[in-house]
Amino acid sequence: MTRVAAIDCGTNSIRLLVADCDPATGELVDLDRRMTIVRLGQGVDRTGRLAPEALERTFAACREYAAVIKEHGAERVRFVATSASRDAENRDDFVRGVIEILGVEPEVITGDQEAEFSFTGATKELAEHDHLPKPYLVVDIGGGSTEFVVGEDHVRAARSVDVGCVRMTERHLVRDGVVSDPPTEEQIAAMRADIEAALDLAEQSVPLRQAHTLVGLAGSVTTVSAIAQELPEYDSARIHHSRVSHDRVREITEWLLHSTHAERAAIPSMHPGRVDVIAAGALVLLAIMERIGAEEVVVSEHDILDGIAWSVA
Repeated sequence: MTRVAAIDCGTNSIRLLVADCDPATGELVDLDRRMTIVRLGQGVDRTGRLAPEALERTFAACREYAAVIKEHGAERVRFVATSASRDAENRDDFVRGVIEILGVEPEVITGDQEAEFSFTGATKELAEHDHLPKPYLVVDIGGGSTEFVVGEDHVRAARSVDVGCVRMTERHLVRDGVVSDPPTEEQIAAMRADIEAALDLAEQSVPLRQAHTLVGLAGSVTTVSAIAQELPEYDSARIHHSRVSHDRVREITEWLLHSTHAERAAIPSMHPGRVDVIAAGALVLLAIMERIGAEEVVVSEHDILDGIAWSVA
């Protein structure tokens, strides 16, 4: 067993996994898995820069993670940064801060690399489920981007497009610095058009409709599953490998799009950092399911973070 630490820093959240990995047997044992909403991508779509307060929130989480990594004695650490830090002019400030705190350089990976990590993390254990037909379409709906990966035991095709729950919210649902509560029909239509255009782009290089099993990753998808199950609190064990039908996703998405901030915040399984962006994330998921004719989505709690851990081991 090799003890590793994997950090995934996205547009909306930063996450840590400390695990013991055995590449020979394919076993990965979690020792610590945690997530912090830092909204690193705050305003990036509009300004092209990482905001000072967003950087400080991220660095505070990094300090906490450094202590956890030291406590567990991880032998190897890999820090991967995704959409927001790819887009930012001042990404060097981010890189310097991470090195000072954690002693490792964040790798600002490409969308294609992000897709491969997501696919590995999500599908490594799906082989045990013979009833799930291949090929898989793994969809990772992040804050700034969404990754599409089609494959069986390996990646056949992958594409990252710039639609995510934070980017869509900031681009379409914010007026005068405030998220519309709830959005207007015109705002929803504009967001939907943007998502459909991104799906057209993804389909140019990824055969989305050839997939037989849709696997959904990241907080927007897992939160939709938690709502569908009416969980009294967020429960990873019940969410992992749950299935949500297309009809239920449509029903939840419609409700989220027409609800108020207070109504969304009252959902017991809702993380406070997702209240303003969950409607956009759910709409991305619904649009994907409609595009490929998926009757259900298989929800995975294992994703890019697990893929990063395997790459270190």
